[in-house]
Amino acid sequence: RASNGTAALVGMRRDLLQLLEKQPELTAVDFDLRHLLSSWFNPGFLKMHRVDWKSPAEVLEKLIQHEAVHEIDGWDDLRRRLQPDRRCFAFFHPQLPNEPLIFVEVALLPEIPAVIAPLVDKKAETVHQASQYKVAAFYSISNCEPGLRGVSMGNFLIKRVAEQLHAEFPSIKTFVTLSPIPGFIEWVAAGAVIGDDQSSIQLKPALRAAREQALDVLNLGNRSWAERLAEGWHPDTATEKEKSALLCLASMYLALGSAGRNGNPVAKFHLGNGAKLYQINWAGDLSRKGLRQSAGLMVNYLYDLSTVEENHERFTRGEVDYSRSVGRLMQ
Repeated sequence: RASNGTAALVGMRRDLLQLLEKQPELTAVDFDLRHLLSSWFNPGFLKMHRVDWKSPAEVLEKLIQHEAVHEIDGWDDLRRRLQPDRRCFAFFHPQLPNEPLIFVEVALLPEIPAVIAPLVDKKAETVHQASQYKVAAFYSISNCEPGLRGVSMGNFLIKRVAEQLHAEFPSIKTFVTLSPIPGFIEWVAAGAVIGDDQSSIQLKPALRAAREQALDVLNLGNRSWAERLAEGWHPDTATEKEKSALLCLASMYLALGSAGRNGNPVAKFHLGNGAKLYQINWAGDLSRKGLRQSAGLMVNYLYDLSTVEENHERFTRGEVDYSRSVGRLMQ
């Protein structure tokens, strides 16, 4: 076996992906290479390790470099994310021992979180009493290697982490995410179409009426979302009608549109993984990015290890498991 052969092939695909847009005739080569890498990076071959402050510096640097959801602001920020009430786990390949392929960040909490800021606040007080840990909240999952795009690893990582945390902390009974909703406002601005152009007619009359009413309240055809934000729009000062409209449309977007071809990518990942659409949170992410992409909304997906296989099968048939609270938001 050639030295560094695995890394060389991953690097080759990384370069190939950059060429595909201008040279689509390379698609067949990419298909073969992805198929090969999918077998080489089968989760059965991968090692899951906890990353902590004692991990090699080059591993820690890669976390800072590749965190894709909530930027890590230097070493102090990273140190807080590795404290006793936080966990970080990554998959490694035996041939690439200091190269985290994908990693997930987890907060150990007394209750289900609705707001991201306390979870990523580097000055937040550390909770040391393990007896207070009732909930494990997955708040970020990031791929480190562009050359492995399309190679499925994240779903296996989350399930393994949940099993390990449940064994380590029997008090933890609930496993949820706190996830962004990228593309939501863009979808609203485009008319909030569910599925393809034809499928909106399949909505029940009551849901269709609720959608049209919500779109009328927001009236993005008159003033764009960017203009609203520039004028100072903020969840704390939004009207009740605006709040109801945004929550209504978000519930439809995630519960009714996720299984379609153009469904939200984060929702597709977790729902396809067997999670339940559990709760949509108002003012969950007040960062500029959060306000721009989702009006500050965030969502909890619930992982019940006893139902993930059933929910996964349902999602492959186009069905989404969602809570009553999400269902009520659509009305």
